[in-house]
Amino acid sequence: MIDHLSVQVRDVAASAAFYDAVLAPLGGRRLLEFPDAIGYGRERPDFWLGPTVTPGDAREVHLAFTADSRAAVRAFHDAAVAAGAEVLHAPRVWPEYHPAYYGAFVRDLDGNNVEAVCHTPE
Repeated sequence: MIDHLSVQVRDVAASAAFYDAVLAPLGGRRLLEFPDAIGYGRERPDFWLGPTVTPGDAREVHLAFTADSRAAVRAFHDAAVAAGAEVLHAPRVWPEYHPAYYGAFVRDLDGNNVEAVCHTPE
């Protein structure tokens, strides 16, 4: 249902370095760059970063990225830790969502809750 999503960040270069690292294990990469926006995706840009332009404090956003395997979730988590992210939840099965839900949650540089999730059983 969602075609694409854009998140505004305080420091585009720093956030881009973070997302370069954590999206790579999931098959995501920079696909388009403009002076004021960077588009990530696998085949087309469906996740965008841009500078914060509105006044006031940003509100936390929860972003969940699809992982093709549980190993990719673990690699996402490891890349996020290496990039200095706060770990909210280490990789594990979340049976309250469904029996095969395997996810890891971290906080990005702007305080957003960023998740990688795999829905297939091991």
